Amino acid sequence: MFGRSAAKLETVVGADSAIKGEMVAQGTVRIDGSVEGDIRADYVIVGETGRIRGNVRARAMVVGGRVDGNIDVSEIVELKNKAQVCGEICTAKLSVSEGALFDGQSSMKKKKETSEGQEGKVKSIAASRSSS
Repeated sequence: MFGRSAAKLETVVGADSAIKGEMVAQGTVRIDGSVEGDIRADYVIVGETGRIRGNVRARAMVVGGRVDGNIDVSEIVELKNKAQVCGEICTAKLSVSEGALFDGQSSMKKKKETSEGQEGKVKSIAASRSSS
């Protein structure tokens, strides 16, 4: 799912558990219960019974349940077929499975090296038209 380096699951919020408040964790967090508050972690997995009401900031995220809040992820967000997301998603890669519900806006992040490496190599549209 996230590769070998993220295979270890460090934090689990069980299906019958509810947390209110900010959650900050290193490693992978799996949510099968409910969290009301912001989450910051390396990797976040929201199971089919999982519910988050708050913002999420992570390297990568898989959503199988419901998220009401904004998602800011540096690598990839994957919405499974039963996912429900209401809010903004900002990420480098977005994967939406058939059946997933997404109500909000998405914006794609560029990698730092891409934007810096292309500087000076791209001509503006006005410059292209004036040289022809």
